[in-house]
Amino acid sequence: MRSSTLSFTSGPTRAPPQVFPLSAAGRTVSTVIVRTFDVVVIGAGPVGENVADRAVQGGLTCAIVEAELVGGECSYWACMPTKALLRPGNALAAARRVPGAREAVGSIDVPAALAFREAAAAHGDDSGQVEWLEGAGITLVRGHGSLDGERRVRVTRADGEVETLEARHAVALTTGSEPVVPPVLRGVEVWGSREAVRATAIPPRLAVVGGGVVGCELATAYAALGSQVTLLVRGDRLLPSHEPVAGELVADALRAAGVDVRLSTAVTDATAGDDGAAHLTLDGAGSAGAVLAVDRVVAATGRRPRTRDLGLASVDLAQDEAPQVDDTMLVDGTDWLYAVGDVNGRALLTHQGKYQARAAGDAIAARATGTPLDDGPWGRHVATADHAVVPQVVFTDPEVAAVGRTAAQAEEAGLPVRVVDLDLGAIAGATVHAEGYTGAARFVLDAERDVVLGATFVGQDVAEMVHAATVAVVGEVPLHRLWHVVPSYPTLSEVWLRMLEQVGRESAQVRA
Repeated sequence: MRSSTLSFTSGPTRAPPQVFPLSAAGRTVSTVIVRTFDVVVIGAGPVGENVADRAVQGGLTCAIVEAELVGGECSYWACMPTKALLRPGNALAAARRVPGAREAVGSIDVPAALAFREAAAAHGDDSGQVEWLEGAGITLVRGHGSLDGERRVRVTRADGEVETLEARHAVALTTGSEPVVPPVLRGVEVWGSREAVRATAIPPRLAVVGGGVVGCELATAYAALGSQVTLLVRGDRLLPSHEPVAGELVADALRAAGVDVRLSTAVTDATAGDDGAAHLTLDGAGSAGAVLAVDRVVAATGRRPRTRDLGLASVDLAQDEAPQVDDTMLVDGTDWLYAVGDVNGRALLTHQGKYQARAAGDAIAARATGTPLDDGPWGRHVATADHAVVPQVVFTDPEVAAVGRTAAQAEEAGLPVRVVDLDLGAIAGATVHAEGYTGAARFVLDAERDVVLGATFVGQDVAEMVHAATVAVVGEVPLHRLWHVVPSYPTLSEVWLRMLEQVGRESAQVRA
């Protein structure tokens, strides 16, 4: 929730609404209300809120359209409740790794854990977010928004009333993304991420289909809450977009927690049994033709930009594709339409969407007021970091925190790569953090420029380490300066010193 004390610059006076009756065969069936704003934003999640806020602070009037809850997916069905759902199990596992603490802890209180999750999701109440919008000078319009030609947004309210919003300068699409459910699972009741994250009961047997971030996090959470979890993964490793060590250590930990991790395994059929269970036919290593019976199935097989029903065809854009944008988030071929966050397909992460939103909102205000546009690399009005410097945390146990390029990505880009792998458990800070700490770190360096291209940390409580790595990668801090960035002792951050020492030893061997 945002603070309602943020200041804003009020824009020009809004034009009064125009009301036109719609009739069919002589009777009125609906009402069209026309209002005009400088900017209209479709989607009131964190991304839309930030676009609107920056536009208003730039002196523009702004309306934001939302059909569900203000605050969006992240607040009620994704980031916040997911991490709250994971936290009890991760905290308990951490306590069990510390002698003296492990003897004092018991098991998870599931009702209390679910109540904690609900509190993190504000119990589905968006009144606080609405209050923030009002305090920021942003007009909320409830209903489903879609484009209706250039600079026009048609809003259909729950009662069927239709309103048209006209934008003097810009329309921003910030509708996020939605889960993809494989057709093979349509024969059974399937939970998407929303249903899995906000479930009110823990199923005894749960199948999670997909080995990416969502699949691994949900498998971690539900195993800790008492489900017998089977994780079904088509590929040969978990977390395929990360360094291989991340997937390996997470798979080991899931198995140790009782999860049946089946790699290289596909679901070929899914049927609902008379016993109320879902019966999944499998094909894979040691599973060809086997049938798995579970109480619930979670589809964690990826997400796609939410572009359907947005009226993109009315402005000659494909309705089932992510709009292509430049680094200010302006849609290619237009001078008024912006697509920001997940909907443009660049980096499907809340923090990256908010980063894009700040750039886009400022760019909209600059273009509208004639202010010079700072759109060069790393300029105020661009999202340069989306190309190769995207930080992400996977809140499994162990956590995975990564930023920048993996070694494979750097090599594919033709960069001179130098890789430094370290045992995070050998760091002094790890020995007092937990008994038998298991973890790893990988640094991907540019061998010619001696800067960090990417970093990955795997282990308990590594999430907070990724920001320092992000600063190093974005700032292209040379290694000789990193020697003067002294890590506190004893902390996990001392892994940076170990990396520099290893680079120094290797360089000395080469010179010798």
